[in-house]
Amino acid sequence: MSNTQVLIVGAGPTGLVLALNLARHGVSFRIIDKNSGPGQASRAMVVHARTLEFYRQLGFGDEVVSLGIPMEAVHFREGNEEVAKLDFKDNGAGLSPYPFALCFPQDDHERFLVAKLAEASVAIEWNTELKEFIDDGSHVQATLEKDGSEETVQADYLCGCDGARSRVRQTLGFDFPGGTYDQDFYVADVKVANGENRDLIINVGSHTFVLMLPVHSTGMQRLIGIVPPELAGQTNVTFEQIQPSAEKMIDTTVEQVHWFSTYHVHHRVASHFRAGRIFIAGDAGHIHSPAGGQGMNTGIGDAVNLSWKLAHVLQGRIDPSVLDTYEEERIKFARTLVATTDRAFEAMVGEGVGSQIFRTWLLPHVLPFLTGFSAVRQTMFSAVSQTRINYHGSALSQGHAGDLQGGDRLPWTPAPATDNFAPLSALDWQIHIYGAPTPDLRAAASDLGLPIQEFPWTDAAEHAGLEKDAFYLVRPDGYVALASAHQDIEPLKAYAAKFAFQP
Repeated sequence: MSNTQVLIVGAGPTGLVLALNLARHGVSFRIIDKNSGPGQASRAMVVHARTLEFYRQLGFGDEVVSLGIPMEAVHFREGNEEVAKLDFKDNGAGLSPYPFALCFPQDDHERFLVAKLAEASVAIEWNTELKEFIDDGSHVQATLEKDGSEETVQADYLCGCDGARSRVRQTLGFDFPGGTYDQDFYVADVKVANGENRDLIINVGSHTFVLMLPVHSTGMQRLIGIVPPELAGQTNVTFEQIQPSAEKMIDTTVEQVHWFSTYHVHHRVASHFRAGRIFIAGDAGHIHSPAGGQGMNTGIGDAVNLSWKLAHVLQGRIDPSVLDTYEEERIKFARTLVATTDRAFEAMVGEGVGSQIFRTWLLPHVLPFLTGFSAVRQTMFSAVSQTRINYHGSALSQGHAGDLQGGDRLPWTPAPATDNFAPLSALDWQIHIYGAPTPDLRAAASDLGLPIQEFPWTDAAEHAGLEKDAFYLVRPDGYVALASAHQDIEPLKAYAAKFAFQP
């Protein structure tokens, strides 16, 4: 029997990011996948700002950007006409180091993450399947199968990142409530006549939907859409059958098809994300409509949230009760997100009066008007980019100072004066002060082994909602754990005592 601290089942984006973070934290783990290698085709295309911020902490945010295409505008079409164009280049200027949405297809994305693991001397165990497991209270014993041979592994924790048909979730018996959209969907990578397109093009109508966006590595375009009603339910649908409709809706000519597939879209959230020493993350816990490109990014957020908690518990740096906050923090967001994207998608493609008003009036007329205001653009960016995610109400979230409270993402203050995201690369606890710390706070932080990051008070800090001379205890994932407007050290000491906190 072999031993490891964490067994990760599934080497998609969620499992890969979990592995990369555990590696940075010095945790031993194994990562297995029943497939023979990274995916060769994918539906997830968009990497949002919050994911890029996490990647910056790992040291490769800018590298990912260089491999993708920042989207600058979205063109809305209905029928044969463009009804609205929204420019969203740098909509998040001042809010994030990455004020855009990035086109970076999941297959390229996975290969990139696999390469980063290889740089960390981590080998993924491909063609290896989880057969069964049991949590005995002190460890998890799992049976793996590869090439007809079985192996028993003992792990402190098991993480199921094994997709929508998750064996881990099914074995745990978690319900997976939600539904399946009536429509059949298709996805294809194609070469089009106007192949220089760098924007997002969407055509929506009653039970009609197609979007096109660029694929950087191949010079092709990704098409995602609803199979026309006359073909719905048929088996072996070909792109040639769909092509006339798709070309008309996006006003272009398809010259070459790289790959094509049809599929069904679900919207579901598992009843739990944890049972004892076993966790689920990513598609194993939640699946989404295509609206907003949220699914993959949400799974990566799961991995980031879980990784530091597992690492610090395994290293004896924090009380094991902190692991309870993984489900507490992530399932609430997943449920809200699935409900929101479901409503948005139904509004776009539904047959009701509300959907018709949305397509014929709100999209072409009201939305372009509203996005003329910078506050509206920034609000839209915050919602879609996942920079607005917070963990209010979590056991780990306490206090408030300025516009911030415990559980908020630490707001970004831009370089060169105060790039306050730079120290987050430590992936560890730290105190941020925009002003000067008191001697008492310096002493308390020193006793706790907490580094203090001091930044000058600037207009950017004030605009971000920070308060001068307040202190913010920041978690390893960049969220505010504790905020104190008056540098009161007693809440800091109580926080450390409550969670057996040892930075």
